[in-house]
Amino acid sequence: MGHREDLLEGAKRCLLQKGFARTTARDIVKESGTNLASIGYHYGSKDALLAQAYVALVENMSDAFGEEEIAAQEGAPGSLERFRWVWSNIVDTMREPGSVWRLSMEVMTIELSGVREHLARAQREGGRGLVSLLMGLPEDEVSDETADTLGRFYLTLMTGLIAQWSFDPKTAADGDALTEGLRQVVEAAGRS
Repeated sequence: MGHREDLLEGAKRCLLQKGFARTTARDIVKESGTNLASIGYHYGSKDALLAQAYVALVENMSDAFGEEEIAAQEGAPGSLERFRWVWSNIVDTMREPGSVWRLSMEVMTIELSGVREHLARAQREGGRGLVSLLMGLPEDEVSDETADTLGRFYLTLMTGLIAQWSFDPKTAADGDALTEGLRQVVEAAGRS
């Protein structure tokens, strides 16, 4: 690995250990075995590096849904069974120590120059990934329109779930509760 990759890996470890606000450039350098000048050269700023590290951490969360797990899951794409399976797996990753989702709460509440803009651009891709998991489509087949509607719906659900798990994991929703809530919404919509 070169300095660029070393910095990114070091920044990921720092984010999970310390979060955005408490991670310094010196922390990243120490963790990555590089030097301070490398941050500016490769990423422009510490904040830009941390933003890219955060996006990479979130993208890596798809590893919780390996190909074998996806192939073995219950339910057809778009079904309540698939919905329950995906959200149960997401909740399982929230239970883990050093969860990237807890870091997400910090990201939502801090103002870091350039970080929000970088992360805002990643929103569509996050929605696209959730649509892919829940609807059984390859990500490259999820249209921008679907990512901007259904994907945003799923991202809104994800943000609320992250908030609940950050505030009080004991009373936060799990995959079963979310699925029952969705079932009730669909049932009520069918009556009107």
